[in-house]
Amino acid sequence: MSWPATDRYDIEPAPSGLAFVQDFLNTLSAGKPRETDLLLDRRDAQAWLDEVWPEERKPGQQRSPVELHDADMASLRAFRDGLRNWLSGTTADAPAELTSAFGTTVRLGADGSVRTEPAGSGWEGVASLVLIEMFRAQQVGEWRRLKVCRSDRCRVTFFDRSRNNSGVWHDVRKCGHPANLRAFRSRQKSAASVSRPG
Repeated sequence: MSWPATDRYDIEPAPSGLAFVQDFLNTLSAGKPRETDLLLDRRDAQAWLDEVWPEERKPGQQRSPVELHDADMASLRAFRDGLRNWLSGTTADAPAELTSAFGTTVRLGADGSVRTEPAGSGWEGVASLVLIEMFRAQQVGEWRRLKVCRSDRCRVTFFDRSRNNSGVWHDVRKCGHPANLRAFRSRQKSAASVSRPG
């Protein structure tokens, strides 16, 4: 499956349905040079959504699982931005955009398996699927590995595959080394100014 928002930052997608959440968060412009915000325009947002909506969650033969309207766009961006800020630790508590009640359908399959399906229309249908995939990822211990790159110049959402879940940069070479070098130079400059005789 293609994850167009995440692919443009040349990073590996998260496993399973968490890749949908990661791609949703990566629709925001990030990195250098800045990319297009895929949720800025309704047509671009609909094209992105039609490409990434999981096939197993598409109802029947309907092409668009959720139809977005111009009135949905501000709420969809606010939901994404609130989730991203919360994930990055910018806000301590989940913002109001995330704590609203979103519909979900629970179905019992012929084989006895229970499935959750997103409910709602417009941006609320997208939010419903995001929350379903977040819940599933929490159940299998993957949610804690979805992170926002610590670099203020980047802020790409990535899946931390390090053994001890200690990654803070989406790419150590692109974001970690430059940030560490800037911090080192700043410390050297501060030490030099303190050691100079007055």
